[in-house]
Amino acid sequence: MDITTLHVDAGGGYDILISPGLLDEAGKRIKAALPRAKRLFVVTDSNVSPLYGARLVASLETLSFEVHTHVLPAGETSKSAENLVALWEWMTAHGVTRTDAVVALGGGVVGDLAGFAASTVLRGVGLVQVPTTLLSQVDSSVGGKTAIDLPSGKNLAGTFYQPDLVLMDPDTLRTLPDDVFMAGMAEVVKYGCIWDAGFFDFLAARPSRASLMEDITHILRICCDIKRQVVNADERDIGLRQILNFGHTLGHAYELAGNYTKWSHGQAVAAGMVTASRLGVELGVTEPDVPEKIESVLASLGLPVHIDCDFAHIEKALGVDKKNAGDSVTLILLKRVGTVTPLKLPRAEVLDRLAGLPGR
Repeated sequence: MDITTLHVDAGGGYDILISPGLLDEAGKRIKAALPRAKRLFVVTDSNVSPLYGARLVASLETLSFEVHTHVLPAGETSKSAENLVALWEWMTAHGVTRTDAVVALGGGVVGDLAGFAASTVLRGVGLVQVPTTLLSQVDSSVGGKTAIDLPSGKNLAGTFYQPDLVLMDPDTLRTLPDDVFMAGMAEVVKYGCIWDAGFFDFLAARPSRASLMEDITHILRICCDIKRQVVNADERDIGLRQILNFGHTLGHAYELAGNYTKWSHGQAVAAGMVTASRLGVELGVTEPDVPEKIESVLASLGLPVHIDCDFAHIEKALGVDKKNAGDSVTLILLKRVGTVTPLKLPRAEVLDRLAGLPGR
């Protein structure tokens, strides 16, 4: 098997492995990364479990792991304090020890919640991320951010907790609905916007799912390598890592406006990137042709470039944004495609600018 391997230095250091068919080798790879583990606690959801749960468990049991599986309802609402407590209780009821590990099989919701549980039960056990969506493969499974949502906002309680291993099988992407696959492409396009103009142009030349899947291992490698470099430089998200939030501040407002059901995270981020680029032009930071370039690529992928949003949701999202410092917020803006610049402004000024932005 031809495996692409990227190494992350953060935490204790770990590998990202990318290869079609890798799911069937999960047991062997986890045994190598966590030789002391006896019990594995697989956390998945009701969409992924029927597709890949049995294959993963079979691979693990072949290596004599004792495997326990917990299936969450699919969807953002599962990322709750109640489910976090339920995972703690489930693991302790089955005798979890400090040398055992949690295996997160699924998308970002599963990875965030299972990672939070792993980071806190017994003050921390092993963690393996097995992402099955495009968004989780290029973004949330790498870098060690875990979280649950609170009534006041998204991802407001969590930890920094690096996994021991990330296993990516691009074949799992073939069962994704088109809208879920394309929602993941918003995060892929983001990497081109903030880091690599050549990669942005590469994506612009592949406006269909079929053309993207022909080069999917390359796409995953590029995205994960960019995130790996950023995380290595700023594991705790106090500087450079904030550039990964391009489009996310407004994206979270759009998600909130849709009650986390109307718009997926990727769709909201797509519209958020367009609005952020328009705001950058308004502030004299972003080159005038950038919004049109981003809109063109996103629209070709069937992603929204504008979402109507009550301004109260934008005010709320800016109020709890994790890049806030006192009364200021750090905007993640582009100078041009491939070049990002953070800009710290008073929150009140940002709100005024957004309120007057045409086509907000």
